Amino acid sequence: MKKQSGAGGAGPRPGTAARDRAAWFLVLPALLPILVLSVGPLLYGIALAFTDAQSGRTRSTQWIGTLNFQDLLHDTLFWDSFRIGLIWAFGVTVPQFLLALGLALLLNQKLRLRWLARALAIIPWAMPEVVVGIMWRLVYNPDAGILNETLRDLGLGDGRDWLTGLATALPAVILVGIWAGMPQTTVALLAGLQNTPHELHEAAALDGAGAWRRFRTVTWPAIKPIALAITALNFIWNFNSFALVYVLTSGGPGGRTRLPMLFAYEEAFRYGQFGYAAAMGCVMVAVISVILACYLVGRISGGGEQR
Repeated sequence: MKKQSGAGGAGPRPGTAARDRAAWFLVLPALLPILVLSVGPLLYGIALAFTDAQSGRTRSTQWIGTLNFQDLLHDTLFWDSFRIGLIWAFGVTVPQFLLALGLALLLNQKLRLRWLARALAIIPWAMPEVVVGIMWRLVYNPDAGILNETLRDLGLGDGRDWLTGLATALPAVILVGIWAGMPQTTVALLAGLQNTPHELHEAAALDGAGAWRRFRTVTWPAIKPIALAITALNFIWNFNSFALVYVLTSGGPGGRTRLPMLFAYEEAFRYGQFGYAAAMGCVMVAVISVILACYLVGRISGGGEQR
């Protein structure tokens, strides 16, 4: 009696290897740029962090092990910039999410000219960071800026130089960061709201649930995965910010807005300390990796609880 081969056989199905090769062939065009433009420079930067690489054609590069990281542990200026970077990242990400959530809930309502409001809401997203920085420099201009002119017209003082004041520079830059990044968060949350079945809201309303209870029991569970994902991404993007803050303040005044990326940039391209700047980059990559790991662990454990 012949044995019938079933799906549980140990051998691979005919054509599986050919399909795998075809899949790799299709993925390769997208994979190569990632390897060349992302993974390659990352590995090179990590290797550079263990050398004394400096600017200059005639200077030879020597392997110095962990000396850059040892110096970095005692660099108070870097850790001060790290603290400013965390303040900046939290100060932008949290209000950005809350305001975007409110705007998404508003744009999800059946309002007149809703299409126009949605189009206007994403305008900051379509503008390059350099253009946003230049525009807000004009807004904050101490002599002819619209902000100081408005304060003068309202009789609230003669205005001030917002971007050069030690107490106002960081809050002013954080405000710009919130405005510039809110549209992408709004779009993501709005997509989640539109995918929430309307029947669930109607059923909750029939059960006597108010607006807050419907949001807590219906809306938030539906958009929670999107909210967690976009918040984690926003925190990473904000922590790694460079162009916007560089155009607005260049890290001043007195280092009050010098984010870690700005500090590493100055070490590398102003002072020529490429190895030391690469060590800073490694520390920042490690921090981002820890944040991503915590996010993924939370997502996996949350998924396990739901199942």
